[in-house]
Amino acid sequence: MRGTLARWARAEWGPLYAAVREPLRRRGLPAVPMTLAGVALTALLQHVQNQPWGYKPVQDLGAVRAADPLGPALLRTPLSLFVPALDLPVWGALVQILLVFGIAELCLGWWRTLAIAYLATLAGTLYARLGITLGPHAPFGLPWTDAHVVDTGPSAAVVGLAVFVGWRYGAYVTAGAVTLAMVVEVLVKENLAGKEHLAALMAVGVLCLVAAARHRSVSRPGPARGHRWPGRRAGRGSGLPPIQS
Repeated sequence: MRGTLARWARAEWGPLYAAVREPLRRRGLPAVPMTLAGVALTALLQHVQNQPWGYKPVQDLGAVRAADPLGPALLRTPLSLFVPALDLPVWGALVQILLVFGIAELCLGWWRTLAIAYLATLAGTLYARLGITLGPHAPFGLPWTDAHVVDTGPSAAVVGLAVFVGWRYGAYVTAGAVTLAMVVEVLVKENLAGKEHLAALMAVGVLCLVAAARHRSVSRPGPARGHRWPGRRAGRGSGLPPIQS
């Protein structure tokens, strides 16, 4: 039994572990500068927004609500990735960013990590507007009261990155478990954050399909069709090319 579990763990996480281990062994924590900056920024924003003088500036710069005009909301969305929820312990957000952003940065590079994180967060933000427009009685609709609820902060980005990296490196059970957990979250506690997580997963799922289709296109025999998407390590199950940042 123990041997079977060990073989399963190596098959599920072996390529991902190898991708993470080498740069950490060579460089240590300086291998993830964006992640460390994100952790520091999240901690700073949490401290500032809990001060009597700091709540409003943080809200004005990084809090996104569906009731906000679209232009200002889009400008605030990048910073909103690092504004933790006031009603949740900040250590949870810090651990999520350190682990998930860190693994993604080691595997994908910092700018791809930020791009996927922004895509996931933006998908949740735009879904909230659509859901409120549809109304509470429509499929995937939301009540109007959710228009004044602050978006998810780093959690949608964390979920999206976890699923993308899991898919990219063949950890399909892990990616599926994250997806299932988000579905259960919505079924148990139907709130805006849970539905925004699902929207983030749908956006990342589309990105995975596009990446897979692009790889099949460039892998066909014949004249060169362009460059493969670069990165640092090959994903076992995805069949995609290695990442080289």
